[in-house]
Amino acid sequence: MKLFGGIEAGGTKFVCLVGNGPDQLVEEKRIPTTTPDETIARVVEFFEPYANRGELVAVGIASFGPVDLNQSSKTYGFITTTPKSGWEQVDLCGRIKHGLKVPVAFDTDVNAAAFGEQYWTQENQALDPFLYMTVGTGIGVGVIVNGLPLHGLMHTEAGHFAIPHNLQRDPFPGVCPYHGDCLEGLASGPSMNKRWGQNAETLPDTHPAWDLEAEYIALALVNLIYAYSPMRIVLGGGVPEHPGLHLVVRRKVQQLINGYVHSPMVLEKIDSYILPPTLGNRSGVLGAIAMAISEHKISL
Repeated sequence: MKLFGGIEAGGTKFVCLVGNGPDQLVEEKRIPTTTPDETIARVVEFFEPYANRGELVAVGIASFGPVDLNQSSKTYGFITTTPKSGWEQVDLCGRIKHGLKVPVAFDTDVNAAAFGEQYWTQENQALDPFLYMTVGTGIGVGVIVNGLPLHGLMHTEAGHFAIPHNLQRDPFPGVCPYHGDCLEGLASGPSMNKRWGQNAETLPDTHPAWDLEAEYIALALVNLIYAYSPMRIVLGGGVPEHPGLHLVVRRKVQQLINGYVHSPMVLEKIDSYILPPTLGNRSGVLGAIAMAISEHKISL
């Protein structure tokens, strides 16, 4: 039986799956993110029995970043200028490919999540462009255009959008080490923690944090709608799991667009336009398996 590997490489843990899709999973392992040498060795060790038996035919990696996705670059497959200590300029893709001797697909965690949500959800398969935005420890955006993740100079970095910041309403300076009050600096989980003195999940429903958070997310989504004109937006990550946040975000998106995008999906059907992920918190790793399947087809 042909099996595929999926790796969601995160700053705190690597989630590893073996299987053929959401309903055909053989084994899962979560490996703490320590040093590159230790972590990558444990990842290879997990997949090795399947590779040695000839069952594992390809692996997909959904990685935290920034990463190098230019296949003509000497550092293709590297994690590059990440703020994650010790992981700068690490050849994640190359080391796993060398260790397992199988084809490896490599992309950002959010591009993989977008790919997975489209690939595994029948309703999403005809929707292109397709967009996935995650709001959690960081903020990232994956964009699928013509069935493939969008790459350019590098990958999209819409999590660092410059968005309107009313300093009278919100004097918080932001937490982004590069930009201060960019989108991630103002609306990520760590920004909420530092601004309000407690984790987002402990804030009550009536706390003013949630209206402010919904506004920042809506501002970003409006810019993404204008820039990419996606057929659907999936809004994932830990922060949007707060009850009712999706609803407030949708209404704010409508208010901000103010009728300019004259589409029924925005004007009348926004509740089926901006949605939570169908794959839950496994969008990234299941997207990695979908990438591995596609890579295997290319390599035949």
